[in-house]
Amino acid sequence: MQIAHFSDLHYAPDNLAESDRCFGFAVGDAIARGAAVGVISGDATDHRLDAHAPSLHALATQVHRLANAMPVLMLQGTFSHEPPGTLDNFALMGGTYPVFVADRIAQVALIGGRFWASAGPVFSEDELARFIPVKPEVVFTCLPTVNKGQLAVSVGALAAGTELGDTLAAFLAAAGRVNRQLRAAGIRTVGVSHGTVQGCTTEHGVVMAGFDHEFSLTALFEADCDAFMLGHIHKEQQWERDGRLIAYPGSIGRFHYGEEGDKGYLVWEVEAGCAAASLVPTPSRQMICIDFDGPPDLTRLEEIAATAGDKFVRVRWQIDEEHRQIVDREAIRAMFAGAADLKVEARILPVVRSRAQGISLETTVEGKLARWCEVASVGAPALQERLQLLAVGDAEAIAAGVLARLDAQAHQPALAVVLAHPAATTTAEAGEATGAGQPTGNLPVTVAAPVTLDWLNDDLFAA
Repeated sequence: MQIAHFSDLHYAPDNLAESDRCFGFAVGDAIARGAAVGVISGDATDHRLDAHAPSLHALATQVHRLANAMPVLMLQGTFSHEPPGTLDNFALMGGTYPVFVADRIAQVALIGGRFWASAGPVFSEDELARFIPVKPEVVFTCLPTVNKGQLAVSVGALAAGTELGDTLAAFLAAAGRVNRQLRAAGIRTVGVSHGTVQGCTTEHGVVMAGFDHEFSLTALFEADCDAFMLGHIHKEQQWERDGRLIAYPGSIGRFHYGEEGDKGYLVWEVEAGCAAASLVPTPSRQMICIDFDGPPDLTRLEEIAATAGDKFVRVRWQIDEEHRQIVDREAIRAMFAGAADLKVEARILPVVRSRAQGISLETTVEGKLARWCEVASVGAPALQERLQLLAVGDAEAIAAGVLARLDAQAHQPALAVVLAHPAATTTAEAGEATGAGQPTGNLPVTVAAPVTLDWLNDDLFAA
């Protein structure tokens, strides 16, 4: 049996063009392939919609179009996207075949193009005995979004996060016992749910690790379904075990910048005991994300803008607060005038200033300055001297003194070294001469002719 699996359509005014283009393509492709059943695994809408909203009308049109070609099962998704009761009207939008709304935990059999739901969470022995001879084409184990608020009332707010996974695992294990009987009778079994699998990857490449998610792979495989069709995560991914398969199709279109991978819907081939799924890409919009760790490089942006065409572009950068004015936003907008959309995001890094530790404990300005010098490893005496000068002098006197010092430094003569010239006469002030015309070795001498370094030569140093 071929099943067309759609998820996360997110019809809304802001998403209408993307959602309807992609879902319309997927519906047409599934009909052309001859799919036997259509499954929408939650979040058909993005939020509460008015009855007259164009986005609701567009979604209803596509669902009715699909129902004219095959039976359709719609699962309740996240309550913030699909408020309870949103899907009730879609049950009235069937065509040649019905639209079944799965808004409670139940098993649903498809027999002769019509859906039959269990009275309780799973089929009882009496129910199985009644329709197994008829041999349903497929039995769905439907697990719509669970209201965590109601669970919190039952088990307490603190335990609700971890209790949810345990509660769903218990139901999946119970469904597994029924599904094994169905498989033994040669009936296909398919699970349909909406939630997060521990360890799955989001459309932005983030691994969902934690203990407060709805499902583990172990619990899902315990349901013993040939195929398990999931919704909620917008990235297509699959897990296989012994021929059985669990998969997300991802969102039908690209609704956010930075999403990884292709967008599309899954075409499933399901038989009793095995399943396979392949992604059919939809014509989702192309997005370009350009990030700069600093001010944007306009040369690089010009190169990208030349090929941006009808793409959706986001340019992001981060810059210090004092340099934020150097970025010409209008020039960037002019470069991407031909793009389908441009989003410009600047992250301004504020200047962070911290006071010296302990400075507030000092009671005088002199003490605060000394404390700052200690923390900043700056010499204090020169700064303390200037602080005193500011305290006792006026501005004109301080400026005059600075100018006088600068003038004195400008007219200071070159350094002169005074030495005794070889021709100078010397007299010994103490002791006796050791040779004619030569001074005594260790006695001071009187310099007759002071000179500078200009005349120094090797003979002098030899002497």
